[in-house]
Amino acid sequence: MKRDPNRLYASYRVETPLALADAAAQLAGEQSSGTFVAVPGESEELKARFAARVEGIIELDIASSPSLPGGRPGDRFQRGEVTVSWSVENFGANLPTIVSTVEGNLYELRGFTGMKLLDLEFPDSLIAAYAGPKHGVEGTRRLTGAQDRPMIGTIIKPSVGLSPTETAALIKPLVAAGIDFIKDDELMANPPHSPFDERVEAVMRVVNEHAGRTGKHVMVAFNVTDDLDAMLRHYDKIVAMGGTCAMVSINSVGLSAVKRLCEHGELSIHGHRNGWGMLNRHPMLGVEFPAYQKFWRLAGIDQLHVNGIANKFWESDDSVVRSIQSCLAPLGSTRGLLPVVSSGQWGGQAFETYRRTQTIDLLYMAGGGVMAHPGGPAAGVAALQQAWSEAVAGKTLAEAAATHAEFRQAVEKFGDAEARRQIAGGHA
Repeated sequence: MKRDPNRLYASYRVETPLALADAAAQLAGEQSSGTFVAVPGESEELKARFAARVEGIIELDIASSPSLPGGRPGDRFQRGEVTVSWSVENFGANLPTIVSTVEGNLYELRGFTGMKLLDLEFPDSLIAAYAGPKHGVEGTRRLTGAQDRPMIGTIIKPSVGLSPTETAALIKPLVAAGIDFIKDDELMANPPHSPFDERVEAVMRVVNEHAGRTGKHVMVAFNVTDDLDAMLRHYDKIVAMGGTCAMVSINSVGLSAVKRLCEHGELSIHGHRNGWGMLNRHPMLGVEFPAYQKFWRLAGIDQLHVNGIANKFWESDDSVVRSIQSCLAPLGSTRGLLPVVSSGQWGGQAFETYRRTQTIDLLYMAGGGVMAHPGGPAAGVAALQQAWSEAVAGKTLAEAAATHAEFRQAVEKFGDAEARRQIAGGHA
Protein backbone atom coordinates (compact mmCIF):
# COMPACT_ATOMS: atom_id res chain seq x y z
CA MET A 1 0.00 0.00 0.00
CA LYS A 2 1.34 3.42 -0.97
CA ARG A 3 1.61 5.64 2.12
CA ASP A 4 0.55 9.28 2.22
CA PRO A 5 3.60 11.25 3.49
CA ASN A 6 1.28 13.51 5.49
CA ARG A 7 -0.39 10.77 7.51
CA LEU A 8 0.44 8.60 10.54
CA TYR A 9 -0.49 4.92 10.21
CA ALA A 10 -1.27 2.54 13.07
CA SER A 11 -2.00 -1.18 12.89
CA TYR A 12 -4.04 -3.05 15.51
CA ARG A 13 -4.98 -6.59 16.39
CA VAL A 14 -8.67 -6.42 17.30
CA GLU A 15 -11.51 -8.63 18.48
CA THR A 16 -15.14 -7.60 18.06
CA PRO A 17 -18.71 -8.99 18.10
CA LEU A 18 -19.45 -6.61 15.19
CA ALA A 19 -18.66 -6.95 11.53
CA LEU A 20 -14.96 -6.15 11.29
CA ALA A 21 -15.53 -3.26 8.88
CA ASP A 22 -18.11 -1.68 11.21
CA ALA A 23 -15.77 -2.00 14.18
CA ALA A 24 -12.89 -0.46 12.24
CA ALA A 25 -15.08 2.49 11.24
CA GLN A 26 -16.05 2.95 14.89
CA LEU A 27 -12.36 3.04 15.89
CA ALA A 28 -11.53 5.62 13.22
CA GLY A 29 -14.49 7.80 14.10
CA GLU A 30 -13.92 7.78 17.87
CA GLN A 31 -10.26 8.68 17.52
CA SER A 32 -10.69 11.68 15.23
CA SER A 33 -13.64 13.94 14.43
CA GLY A 34 -16.44 11.48 15.12
CA THR A 35 -18.94 10.98 17.91
CA PHE A 36 -21.96 8.72 18.31
CA VAL A 37 -24.21 11.26 16.60
CA ALA A 38 -23.77 13.95 13.94
CA VAL A 39 -23.08 17.39 15.44
CA PRO A 40 -23.24 20.94 14.06
CA GLY A 41 -20.02 21.98 12.36
CA GLU A 42 -19.05 18.45 11.36
CA SER A 43 -19.08 19.17 7.64
CA GLU A 44 -18.11 16.73 4.95
CA GLU A 45 -15.13 18.95 4.14
CA LEU A 46 -13.95 18.86 7.76
CA LYS A 47 -14.35 15.08 7.93
CA ALA A 48 -12.47 14.60 4.68
CA ARG A 49 -9.57 16.63 5.99
CA PHE A 50 -9.34 15.49 9.61
CA ALA A 51 -11.19 12.19 10.02
CA ALA A 52 -9.18 9.04 10.52
CA ARG A 53 -9.32 6.58 7.65
CA VAL A 54 -9.55 2.80 7.67
CA GLU A 55 -6.70 1.78 5.38
CA GLY A 56 -6.83 -1.99 5.59
CA ILE A 57 -8.63 -4.94 7.17
CA ILE A 58 -7.42 -8.54 7.44
CA GLU A 59 -9.76 -11.15 8.93
CA LEU A 60 -8.18 -13.69 11.26
CA ASP A 61 -9.83 -16.34 13.44
CA ILE A 62 -13.14 -16.30 15.33
CA ALA A 63 -13.36 -16.74 19.11
CA SER A 64 -16.38 -18.19 20.90
CA SER A 65 -15.84 -16.09 24.02
CA PRO A 66 -14.57 -12.54 24.53
CA SER A 67 -10.97 -11.87 25.58
CA LEU A 68 -12.13 -8.81 27.53
CA PRO A 69 -15.53 -7.97 29.07
CA GLY A 70 -18.15 -7.22 26.43
CA GLY A 71 -20.54 -8.75 23.95
CA ARG A 72 -23.70 -10.76 24.60
CA PRO A 73 -24.46 -14.46 25.10
CA GLY A 74 -24.28 -16.21 21.77
CA ASP A 75 -21.98 -13.67 20.14
CA ARG A 76 -19.06 -14.80 18.03
CA PHE A 77 -15.99 -12.63 18.19
CA GLN A 78 -14.16 -11.87 14.96
CA ARG A 79 -10.45 -11.20 15.25
CA GLY A 80 -8.46 -9.31 12.70
CA GLU A 81 -5.82 -6.74 11.92
CA VAL A 82 -6.92 -3.20 11.15
CA THR A 83 -4.81 -0.33 9.83
CA VAL A 84 -5.97 3.23 10.44
CA SER A 85 -4.37 6.54 9.44
CA TRP A 86 -4.59 10.14 10.65
CA SER A 87 -3.53 13.41 9.08
CA VAL A 88 -0.56 14.94 10.89
CA GLU A 89 -2.69 18.11 11.07
CA ASN A 90 -4.64 16.42 13.85
CA PHE A 91 -1.78 16.59 16.33
CA GLY A 92 1.49 17.91 14.86
CA ALA A 93 4.78 17.09 16.57
CA ASN A 94 3.15 16.36 19.94
CA LEU A 95 4.03 12.91 21.25
CA PRO A 96 1.55 12.90 24.18
CA THR A 97 -1.32 13.81 21.85
CA ILE A 98 -0.22 11.17 19.37
CA VAL A 99 -0.37 8.64 22.22
CA SER A 100 -3.88 9.87 23.06
CA THR A 101 -4.83 9.40 19.41
CA VAL A 102 -3.48 5.89 18.83
CA GLU A 103 -3.86 4.51 22.38
CA GLY A 104 -6.73 6.54 23.84
CA ASN A 105 -10.46 5.92 24.25
CA LEU A 106 -10.44 3.19 21.61
CA TYR A 107 -9.55 0.66 24.34
CA GLU A 108 -12.86 1.43 26.04
CA LEU A 109 -15.13 1.16 23.01
CA ARG A 110 -18.05 -1.21 23.56
CA GLY A 111 -17.63 -2.57 20.05
CA PHE A 112 -14.32 -4.23 20.91
CA THR A 113 -13.48 -7.14 23.20
CA GLY A 114 -9.80 -6.97 22.27
CA MET A 115 -7.48 -4.23 21.06
CA LYS A 116 -3.69 -4.19 20.74
CA LEU A 117 -1.56 -1.59 18.99
CA LEU A 118 0.93 -3.54 16.87
CA ASP A 119 3.02 -0.93 15.09
CA LEU A 120 3.20 2.66 13.92
CA GLU A 121 4.47 4.23 10.72
CA PHE A 122 5.54 7.81 11.33
CA PRO A 123 5.81 10.09 8.29
CA ASP A 124 9.22 11.65 7.68
CA SER A 125 7.81 15.10 8.51
CA LEU A 126 7.06 13.98 12.08
CA ILE A 127 10.30 12.05 12.57
CA ALA A 128 12.27 15.11 11.44
CA ALA A 129 10.73 17.13 14.27
CA TYR A 130 12.62 15.04 16.84
CA ALA A 131 16.35 14.65 17.41
CA GLY A 132 15.97 11.08 18.65
CA PRO A 133 18.78 9.41 20.60
CA LYS A 134 21.89 11.55 21.04
CA HIS A 135 24.09 8.50 21.46
CA GLY A 136 22.27 5.28 20.57
CA VAL A 137 24.43 2.25 19.88
CA GLU A 138 27.60 3.85 18.53
CA GLY A 139 27.63 6.75 20.99
CA THR A 140 27.25 4.41 23.94
CA ARG A 141 30.09 2.31 22.56
CA ARG A 142 32.31 5.39 22.47
CA LEU A 143 31.42 6.32 26.05
CA THR A 144 32.11 2.81 27.37
CA GLY A 145 35.08 2.07 25.13
CA ALA A 146 33.49 -1.25 24.13
CA GLN A 147 33.94 -1.90 20.41
CA ASP A 148 33.34 -4.96 18.22
CA ARG A 149 31.52 -6.93 20.90
CA PRO A 150 28.43 -6.72 23.09
CA MET A 151 28.66 -4.36 26.04
CA ILE A 152 28.65 -6.30 29.30
CA GLY A 153 26.82 -4.96 32.33
CA THR A 154 25.29 -5.75 35.70
CA ILE A 155 22.79 -4.38 38.19
CA ILE A 156 23.67 -3.39 41.74
CA LYS A 157 22.31 -6.08 44.06
CA PRO A 158 20.90 -6.04 46.69
CA SER A 159 18.62 -3.54 44.94
CA VAL A 160 17.83 -1.64 48.14
CA GLY A 161 19.44 -1.41 51.54
CA LEU A 162 23.05 -0.61 50.72
CA SER A 163 24.59 2.66 51.87
CA PRO A 164 26.61 4.81 49.43
CA THR A 165 29.84 3.47 50.92
CA GLU A 166 28.66 -0.13 50.65
CA THR A 167 27.56 0.45 47.06
CA ALA A 168 30.95 1.87 46.12
CA ALA A 169 32.69 -1.10 47.74
CA LEU A 170 30.44 -3.48 45.79
CA ILE A 171 31.27 -2.01 42.39
CA LYS A 172 35.02 -1.77 42.96
CA PRO A 173 35.82 -5.38 41.94
CA LEU A 174 33.39 -5.08 38.99
CA VAL A 175 35.21 -2.03 37.70
CA ALA A 176 38.54 -3.76 38.19
CA ALA A 177 37.26 -6.80 36.26
CA GLY A 178 36.70 -4.73 33.13
CA ILE A 179 32.93 -4.48 33.14
CA ASP A 180 31.46 -1.91 30.74
CA PHE A 181 28.26 -0.90 32.48
CA ILE A 182 26.72 -0.89 35.95
CA LYS A 183 23.25 0.38 36.81
CA ASP A 184 21.07 1.14 39.76
CA ASP A 185 18.03 -1.06 40.18
CA GLU A 186 14.73 0.57 39.27
CA LEU A 187 13.76 0.42 42.96
CA MET A 188 16.78 2.49 44.01
CA ALA A 189 16.49 6.22 43.34
CA ASN A 190 16.93 8.70 46.19
CA PRO A 191 16.02 6.88 49.42
CA PRO A 192 16.99 8.04 52.94
CA HIS A 193 19.44 5.16 53.38
CA SER A 194 21.31 6.08 50.17
CA PRO A 195 20.85 9.74 49.21
CA PHE A 196 21.40 10.27 45.51
CA ASP A 197 24.17 12.85 45.72
CA GLU A 198 26.15 10.83 48.26
CA ARG A 199 25.80 7.64 46.19
CA VAL A 200 26.97 9.36 43.02
CA GLU A 201 29.98 10.85 44.80
CA ALA A 202 31.00 7.53 46.36
CA VAL A 203 30.57 5.49 43.19
CA MET A 204 32.21 8.00 40.86
CA ARG A 205 35.30 8.17 43.08
CA VAL A 206 35.81 4.48 42.27
CA VAL A 207 35.00 4.91 38.57
CA ASN A 208 37.17 8.00 38.10
CA GLU A 209 40.13 6.53 39.96
CA HIS A 210 40.00 3.45 37.76
CA ALA A 211 39.67 5.56 34.60
CA GLY A 212 42.65 7.68 35.63
CA ARG A 213 44.75 4.57 36.14
CA THR A 214 43.63 2.46 33.17
CA GLY A 215 41.89 4.80 30.71
CA LYS A 216 38.64 2.76 30.88
CA HIS A 217 35.64 4.78 32.07
CA VAL A 218 32.90 2.42 33.22
CA MET A 219 29.40 3.69 32.46
CA VAL A 220 27.20 3.86 35.55
CA ALA A 221 23.47 4.46 35.04
CA PHE A 222 22.30 6.32 38.13
CA ASN A 223 18.54 6.15 38.63
CA VAL A 224 17.24 9.73 38.44
CA THR A 225 13.52 8.76 38.46
CA ASP A 226 11.68 11.44 40.45
CA ASP A 227 9.70 14.62 39.91
CA LEU A 228 11.02 16.55 36.90
CA ASP A 229 12.91 19.26 38.82
CA ALA A 230 14.61 16.64 40.96
CA MET A 231 15.50 14.56 37.91
CA LEU A 232 17.22 17.54 36.30
CA ARG A 233 19.15 18.27 39.52
CA HIS A 234 20.25 14.66 39.69
CA TYR A 235 21.27 14.77 36.04
CA ASP A 236 23.48 17.79 36.76
CA LYS A 237 25.08 16.00 39.70
CA ILE A 238 26.05 13.08 37.47
CA VAL A 239 27.63 15.47 34.97
CA ALA A 240 29.48 17.34 37.73
CA MET A 241 31.01 14.08 38.97
CA GLY A 242 32.14 12.98 35.51
CA GLY A 243 29.38 10.42 34.92
CA THR A 244 28.12 9.45 31.48
CA CYS A 245 24.65 7.97 32.01
CA ALA A 246 21.31 8.54 33.73
CA MET A 247 18.67 5.87 34.13
CA VAL A 248 14.95 6.65 34.19
CA SER A 249 11.86 4.49 34.66
CA ILE A 250 10.12 5.71 31.53
CA ASN A 251 6.62 4.42 32.24
CA SER A 252 6.70 6.00 35.69
CA VAL A 253 7.56 9.56 34.63
CA GLY A 254 6.01 9.74 31.15
CA LEU A 255 6.97 10.90 27.68
CA SER A 256 7.16 14.63 28.34
CA ALA A 257 9.44 14.24 31.36
CA VAL A 258 11.68 11.79 29.50
CA LYS A 259 11.92 14.08 26.50
CA ARG A 260 12.88 17.00 28.74
CA LEU A 261 15.51 14.88 30.47
CA CYS A 262 16.97 13.80 27.12
CA GLU A 263 17.19 17.42 25.99
CA HIS A 264 18.94 18.55 29.16
CA GLY A 265 22.51 17.72 28.16
CA GLU A 266 24.84 15.05 26.84
CA LEU A 267 24.41 12.02 29.10
CA SER A 268 23.39 8.72 27.60
CA ILE A 269 19.83 7.98 28.78
CA HIS A 270 19.07 4.44 29.91
CA GLY A 271 15.36 3.72 29.59
CA HIS A 272 14.00 1.12 32.01
CA ARG A 273 10.59 -0.16 30.97
CA ASN A 274 9.42 -1.55 34.35
CA GLY A 275 5.65 -1.87 34.17
CA TRP A 276 5.91 -3.24 30.63
CA GLY A 277 3.87 -6.34 31.46
CA MET A 278 0.89 -4.16 32.36
CA LEU A 279 1.00 -2.73 28.83
CA ASN A 280 1.75 -5.90 26.89
CA ARG A 281 1.15 -9.19 28.66
CA HIS A 282 -2.42 -9.81 27.47
CA PRO A 283 -2.42 -10.88 23.79
CA MET A 284 -5.55 -8.82 23.06
CA LEU A 285 -4.86 -5.69 25.09
CA GLY A 286 -2.19 -3.00 25.16
CA VAL A 287 0.71 -2.31 22.82
CA GLU A 288 3.44 -4.35 21.15
CA PHE A 289 7.09 -3.38 21.47
CA PRO A 290 7.67 -2.23 17.85
CA ALA A 291 5.16 0.58 18.38
CA TYR A 292 6.16 1.24 22.00
CA GLN A 293 9.88 1.77 21.30
CA LYS A 294 9.21 4.37 18.60
CA PHE A 295 7.67 6.79 21.09
CA TRP A 296 10.64 6.58 23.44
CA ARG A 297 13.13 6.67 20.58
CA LEU A 298 11.64 9.91 19.29
CA ALA A 299 11.63 11.26 22.86
CA GLY A 300 15.39 10.74 22.82
CA ILE A 301 16.41 7.80 25.00
CA ASP A 302 19.54 5.90 23.97
CA GLN A 303 19.09 2.51 25.63
CA LEU A 304 15.93 0.46 26.20
CA HIS A 305 15.23 -2.81 27.97
CA VAL A 306 14.02 -5.71 25.82
CA ASN A 307 14.04 -8.64 28.29
CA GLY A 308 16.19 -11.66 27.36
CA ILE A 309 16.25 -15.16 25.93
CA ALA A 310 14.95 -17.78 28.41
CA ASN A 311 14.14 -14.94 30.80
CA LYS A 312 12.63 -15.19 34.27
CA PHE A 313 9.43 -13.44 33.17
CA TRP A 314 6.55 -14.46 30.88
CA GLU A 315 7.81 -13.04 27.59
CA SER A 316 8.57 -15.47 24.78
CA ASP A 317 11.92 -15.69 23.03
CA ASP A 318 10.24 -14.72 19.74
CA SER A 319 8.98 -11.51 21.34
CA VAL A 320 12.43 -10.69 22.73
CA VAL A 321 14.07 -11.22 19.33
CA ARG A 322 11.48 -9.00 17.67
CA SER A 323 12.14 -6.31 20.28
CA ILE A 324 15.90 -6.38 19.67
CA GLN A 325 15.35 -6.12 15.94
CA SER A 326 12.91 -3.23 16.27
CA CYS A 327 15.37 -1.21 18.38
CA LEU A 328 17.99 -1.52 15.66
CA ALA A 329 15.65 -1.05 12.69
CA PRO A 330 15.76 2.28 10.81
CA LEU A 331 13.42 5.08 11.88
CA GLY A 332 14.08 7.97 9.55
CA SER A 333 17.47 9.48 10.25
CA THR A 334 17.36 8.79 14.01
CA ARG A 335 20.06 6.70 15.63
CA GLY A 336 19.15 3.16 16.58
CA LEU A 337 18.32 2.33 20.19
CA LEU A 338 20.76 0.15 22.14
CA PRO A 339 18.80 -2.99 23.14
CA VAL A 340 19.34 -3.83 26.81
CA VAL A 341 19.10 -7.59 27.29
CA SER A 342 18.31 -8.49 30.89
CA SER A 343 16.09 -10.57 33.22
CA GLY A 344 17.52 -13.78 34.57
CA GLN A 345 20.48 -13.69 32.20
CA TRP A 346 23.84 -15.39 32.57
CA GLY A 347 26.41 -16.41 29.98
CA GLY A 348 24.52 -19.51 28.92
CA GLN A 349 21.91 -17.54 26.98
CA ALA A 350 24.56 -15.74 24.90
CA PHE A 351 24.72 -18.61 22.41
CA GLU A 352 21.01 -18.62 21.57
CA THR A 353 20.81 -14.83 21.68
CA TYR A 354 23.53 -14.50 19.07
CA ARG A 355 22.24 -17.39 16.97
CA ARG A 356 18.80 -15.79 16.71
CA THR A 357 19.78 -12.12 16.35
CA GLN A 358 23.22 -12.23 14.69
CA THR A 359 24.07 -8.93 16.35
CA ILE A 360 26.60 -7.73 18.88
CA ASP A 361 24.92 -4.32 19.08
CA LEU A 362 23.43 -4.84 22.50
CA LEU A 363 24.06 -4.34 26.20
CA TYR A 364 24.00 -7.73 27.92
CA MET A 365 23.00 -7.38 31.57
CA ALA A 366 23.26 -9.98 34.31
CA GLY A 367 22.48 -9.21 37.95
CA GLY A 368 22.58 -12.49 39.84
CA GLY A 369 24.50 -14.00 36.94
CA VAL A 370 27.42 -11.75 37.89
CA MET A 371 26.94 -11.03 41.57
CA ALA A 372 26.19 -14.66 42.55
CA HIS A 373 28.92 -16.30 40.48
CA PRO A 374 30.70 -18.88 42.69
CA GLY A 375 34.03 -17.24 41.93
CA GLY A 376 32.77 -13.80 42.90
CA PRO A 377 31.57 -10.83 40.82
CA ALA A 378 34.86 -10.45 38.93
CA ALA A 379 34.61 -14.07 37.79
CA GLY A 380 31.00 -13.39 36.85
CA VAL A 381 32.11 -10.59 34.53
CA ALA A 382 34.77 -12.82 33.00
CA ALA A 383 32.22 -15.61 32.41
CA LEU A 384 29.95 -13.26 30.45
CA GLN A 385 32.84 -11.99 28.35
CA GLN A 386 33.97 -15.55 27.64
CA ALA A 387 30.47 -16.72 26.71
CA TRP A 388 29.93 -13.93 24.21
CA SER A 389 33.38 -14.25 22.66
CA GLU A 390 32.82 -17.94 22.05
CA ALA A 391 29.21 -17.49 20.89
CA VAL A 392 30.28 -14.99 18.23
CA ALA A 393 33.09 -17.33 17.20
CA GLY A 394 30.51 -20.07 16.53
CA LYS A 395 31.47 -22.27 19.47
CA THR A 396 28.99 -24.24 21.56
CA LEU A 397 28.28 -23.88 25.26
CA ALA A 398 30.17 -27.09 25.96
CA GLU A 399 33.20 -25.94 23.96
CA ALA A 400 33.25 -22.63 25.83
CA ALA A 401 33.02 -24.38 29.19
CA ALA A 402 35.88 -26.69 28.26
CA THR A 403 38.08 -23.68 27.53
CA HIS A 404 37.15 -21.22 30.30
CA ALA A 405 37.05 -22.08 33.99
CA GLU A 406 34.88 -19.09 34.95
CA PHE A 407 32.25 -19.91 32.35
CA ARG A 408 32.26 -23.58 33.36
CA GLN A 409 31.58 -22.52 36.96
CA ALA A 410 28.67 -20.40 35.70
CA VAL A 411 27.18 -23.38 33.88
CA GLU A 412 27.51 -25.52 36.99
CA LYS A 413 25.79 -22.82 39.09
CA PHE A 414 23.17 -21.36 36.75
CA GLY A 415 22.70 -23.92 33.98
CA ASP A 416 19.73 -26.23 33.63
CA ALA A 417 20.06 -30.02 33.52
CA GLU A 418 20.74 -30.06 29.77
CA ALA A 419 23.52 -27.48 30.05
CA ARG A 420 25.16 -29.38 32.89
CA ARG A 421 24.85 -32.62 30.93
CA GLN A 422 26.66 -31.04 27.98
CA ILE A 423 29.66 -29.97 30.03
CA ALA A 424 29.77 -33.32 31.77
CA GLY A 425 30.50 -34.90 28.40
CA GLY A 426 27.06 -35.50 26.91
CA HIS A 427 28.16 -33.83 23.69
CA ALA A 428 30.31 -30.95 22.59
